[in-house]
Amino acid sequence: MCGRLSQYSGIHDFVAALSMPNALANSVGELPLDRYNVAPTTQVALLHLQGDLLRADPVRWGWRPHWAKDRAAPINARVEKVAHGPFYRAIWPHRAIAPIDNWFEWVDEGGPKKQPYLIRRQDGAPVLCASIGQLPDSDEGPGEHDGFVIITANSAGGMVDIHDRRPVVLTPDLAREWLDPATPKERAEQIVLHQGEPAEAFEWFKVAVAVGNVKSTGAGLIQPVG
Repeated sequence: MCGRLSQYSGIHDFVAALSMPNALANSVGELPLDRYNVAPTTQVALLHLQGDLLRADPVRWGWRPHWAKDRAAPINARVEKVAHGPFYRAIWPHRAIAPIDNWFEWVDEGGPKKQPYLIRRQDGAPVLCASIGQLPDSDEGPGEHDGFVIITANSAGGMVDIHDRRPVVLTPDLAREWLDPATPKERAEQIVLHQGEPAEAFEWFKVAVAVGNVKSTGAGLIQPVG
């Protein structure tokens, strides 16, 4: 996963897709998010449970443990290692969903610049990405070290031609189970290892090279070209 996504729907659209009965504490606003070119290290609207309350909070995309000062904060975590390696041990229990509209990947097709592709669900539903993080607490407020990573897996099917890694995307049923603190860690690991949505659930197409510029914005970035 290259590290660029879109989050232009409103948070209530994402919550409706998740279909959770919990009361919502919303700190990202009522309007459409209107972000078509979201880059790492910026704030991303994230859904997570605190007690019986579903929280929607802006959280920095990228996280590293306090002792890993010799490297940049990763934005993605490999599903094969995330549950057992020391790097993510502190945040593995803190599960979240990054609800997005699509993500982008770049392919070298022999041109002067790599060709960006947009990837989204074929059915037009929100993309519910399994994530973990150091998450805001309603009692303490946002923390200096808050952040999250999106869990990624090997690509399969035709999507491997676009990129060899992709987010672990969950159905609403599995996303609710993933978020539930009562779900055992072992079961959570099996969800992301084996039950992510298959390549057939997605479609992809070329978009304008302008999306490669983090300053580029607007709905034109998600329109097909060529």
